[in-house]
Amino acid sequence: MNINASIIDQQITHIVASDAAWLPRGSDVNKKKSAAFAVLCMAHCLDMPLDEAAEWLTDGGNDAGVDGLHIGDVDDGEFSISLFQSKYKVKSLDGTAHFPENGLEKAINTVQVLFDPYRHVELNDLIKPKIEEIRSLIRDGHIPRVRVVLCNNGAPWAAQADAHVQQAALNYGDKLTCIHFNHDSIVHIQQRSKQVDAALTLNGKALVEDMNYMRVLVGRVSVQEVSRLFNEHGDRLLERNIRRYLGLHSNRVNSAIHQTLIEPSKSDKFYFYNNGITVVCDKFDYNAFQQSDYQVQLKNMQIINGGQTCKTIQQTLADNPSIAPMAYVMIRVYQLAESESDFVHDMTYATNSQNPVDLRDLRSNDAWQKQLELGMRDLGYPYKRQRDATGSGSSVITSTVLAEAVLAIWRQRPHQAKYRRKEHFGKLYADIFKDLNAAQAVLAVTIFRMVETERKRPTSTTQPMFFPYASHYIAMLIGRQLLADQRIEPSHVSHRNVEQLLEAFDAQSQGYHAQAMAQLKEALRQCYGDRAVSLQQLAATFRRGDLLEMLAV
Repeated sequence: MNINASIIDQQITHIVASDAAWLPRGSDVNKKKSAAFAVLCMAHCLDMPLDEAAEWLTDGGNDAGVDGLHIGDVDDGEFSISLFQSKYKVKSLDGTAHFPENGLEKAINTVQVLFDPYRHVELNDLIKPKIEEIRSLIRDGHIPRVRVVLCNNGAPWAAQADAHVQQAALNYGDKLTCIHFNHDSIVHIQQRSKQVDAALTLNGKALVEDMNYMRVLVGRVSVQEVSRLFNEHGDRLLERNIRRYLGLHSNRVNSAIHQTLIEPSKSDKFYFYNNGITVVCDKFDYNAFQQSDYQVQLKNMQIINGGQTCKTIQQTLADNPSIAPMAYVMIRVYQLAESESDFVHDMTYATNSQNPVDLRDLRSNDAWQKQLELGMRDLGYPYKRQRDATGSGSSVITSTVLAEAVLAIWRQRPHQAKYRRKEHFGKLYADIFKDLNAAQAVLAVTIFRMVETERKRPTSTTQPMFFPYASHYIAMLIGRQLLADQRIEPSHVSHRNVEQLLEAFDAQSQGYHAQAMAQLKEALRQCYGDRAVSLQQLAATFRRGDLLEMLAV
């Protein structure tokens, strides 16, 4: 029995025993285990909670062999798609079975069919709205970059199956990447919080200086040394780096780094093209009697800026073992005391915010977040302002859900709440959180959760076509009507009246939902008349906010 495979099976068994609401209904434990494994893979691959990952499950009849499908935000005219296919062996936990070749081939062939906006394919109700949303984005001119993530509790596909991957590279270029993800991948991610103590060999001279009770080292390091460091320690080096590694084929900057490294005429100038790597540590030591080429010992090191550069170097050298570029990169090492955690937060934000991806953790220590945490705790709602904060349950509120709910309901921007999530803690941060009190936050999240629950497990068997895209609009309309009925302005919602508002909402929630649905139907009729509207058109309509004018107060 493979130890890591058994660890993951134990986690899956616990999920099934807890009777997670998103698992398939019925008594088939094997189906539940397979679904739980797919969600576990998506959660760790996409770095999100299990219940959020479950939102992207598509497993069922007519699913085109796709078990999960995640759509990223549009960024610079491009957007990422992660397509998951999982194979879980319930009876065998030796971890040796290869991912099946026919499964790999089918997954690659599926991409062309699903993401061609002009091809018809029969799909189930879970995956069809997502596919049509993708097709709508493509028809609007946005370029998809697809990751096919093939998950199993065994080994990667056999060598002979590589022909399918190579053919996909010829057909689709850098628009399609195939990734293997298994029990070892999950366990590696779960273990990566372990402290990293490492040695790093610098090249040439270096500057070391004491400054404001802190120490600074500035030097240069070879790309081979960077690759070695990541081969040994992996993503544990990036625990405090907010940017997730997007891969060579899904980020233009990474592709440019890769190209510079493999071109002999450019690799020796890599030092001048790159902004460098920033490291923080508890302590660094070196032989001060040397004049150059120091070997530096670092205790509890973390890379807070330059993670994309490091991971791209690692992958480029792994994919091109014959090249040995004479390339170097600047490295800055800061030795900081534990008492300087706030300073590390500020520095990490400053060095990463020029290209924000997901700034939730970087914002987690600012005054607005701490005020919300304190206020919601007094109302009986724990607030998770960081991804790694402990605690779960129906009363726990995460900052990501809060941002989505507030932007949709109180700020009246439902399209931005759903389709610009990457900017919630960046460009839209002040719009969402400025002057927001705990009572407003709790009420917004309560409304939003009810609407999302109705979407996931509808009480009616017949729902209009627009229903999968409409949650944020429905929540906005419910919040508006609730306050109108109570004759309260949004700015007047406070700890003094929030219980009254929650009780009023609970008593009338289904009526409010039905009223909001009727308003949306009328708004769509005003927009399109009585003609038939496709799912692609509906996805575009809700994404662009075309209905806001019809829904204006």
